[in-house]
Amino acid sequence: MRLSRYFLPVMKETPADAQIISHKLMLRAGMIRQTAAGIYAWLPLGLRVLRRIENIIREEQARAGSLELLMPTLQTADLWRESGRYDAYGPEMLRIKDRHNRELLYGPTNEEMITALIRDNLQSYRDMPRIFYHIQWKFRDEVRPRFGVMRGREFLMKDAYSFDIDEAAGRHNYNRMFVAYLNSFARLGLRAIPMQADTGPIGGDLSHEFIVLAPNGESDVFYHSNWEQPGRHIEADFDDPKALQSIVNDHIADYAATDEKRDPLREAQAGEKLCQSRGIEVGHIFFFGTKYSKPMGFTLPGPDGKPIPIQMGSYGIGISRLLGAIIEASHDDNGIIWPEAVAPYHVGLINLRVDDENCQAIADTLYKRLEAAGVDTLYDDRNERGGAKFATMDLIGLPWQVVIGPKGAAKGVVELKNRASGKKQTLTIEEAFNLLKTGH
Repeated sequence: MRLSRYFLPVMKETPADAQIISHKLMLRAGMIRQTAAGIYAWLPLGLRVLRRIENIIREEQARAGSLELLMPTLQTADLWRESGRYDAYGPEMLRIKDRHNRELLYGPTNEEMITALIRDNLQSYRDMPRIFYHIQWKFRDEVRPRFGVMRGREFLMKDAYSFDIDEAAGRHNYNRMFVAYLNSFARLGLRAIPMQADTGPIGGDLSHEFIVLAPNGESDVFYHSNWEQPGRHIEADFDDPKALQSIVNDHIADYAATDEKRDPLREAQAGEKLCQSRGIEVGHIFFFGTKYSKPMGFTLPGPDGKPIPIQMGSYGIGISRLLGAIIEASHDDNGIIWPEAVAPYHVGLINLRVDDENCQAIADTLYKRLEAAGVDTLYDDRNERGGAKFATMDLIGLPWQVVIGPKGAAKGVVELKNRASGKKQTLTIEEAFNLLKTGH
């Protein structure tokens, strides 16, 4: 993409109402713009990152056996009355009426809707187990939205729901999602650690939050020293309950806890150094058994023909919030530093002199070759000062920068800079192309 044709409204100054790093940098990098309190429009650069994160989440959900569908944002109040949550949920739920005076709500979550949908379309215990997920916008009417996409009213979420005929199978599906979450966050380049959590308005007696360690996180988090390194992708047999339980046990043993949820005895028994950091919640999973299936009449005939109440769980990842968390965990004084897996473009190509024929020819040719090789490239072909171009590229945080100037062009070389390390190297055009093509 040529920057001269792109929409990237970067800002030199930080807006006064932006309080945390991710909010400041997302506004300055032209990724989002606020349209109402806690509600944002996603501009082209921000949307590309959002889609990259979605795709990683999709791949890990598919690996864990979850099927994607799409449910609407608006739900009927009657569904929530079936479960008993319509009046209990609180003022965070936006309640509205249509022209026929029918009561609707803008969904904050989808337990009721998915329960009714699957209840009405399955016939037998043989249809189990099932896990479904969707990626959809949610709305929670926060009394004081703040911190940009970290605490907005409208947000993008991946929410999954499991259905099983007995508790053991339900807990196995819970473990599937637990491991899928560890893998998702590892692929995003994040240190995310599980923390036993309250179930809140979702319900049930088994729940874990996944906390990303970030210097500017929401709350103090205490964790054991072996969590210092980013997680690795776990090769798991999702159909083996014992193998999955072993993986979960390994991670639960080295838990995180907020200050108010610390367990000094457990810490002492662990016998390891306790570390302190700040953390951001990016995922939350629940196993709640028959909390929704019982009041909503979701049973299936078992092997003996008798009705079996269905065991359920739900599993959420805040995708738009995750984008903010990545920035909180990965930035410097000059801007964002995107992990390669989610970067909106892989390469930022800078032509320092668009009025120099040699520079222009080399930059145009390299841009076309990179694009043809499948390397996503943002080409700064604007007639701007070099300093402005460097500042923009550092701000938006693409993994690699290629700089073409008159002196280098005359010698057939370019400067290659790695955004994360800051390391610069002078390479021939062919060497730079080969390095960027292979990603090393």
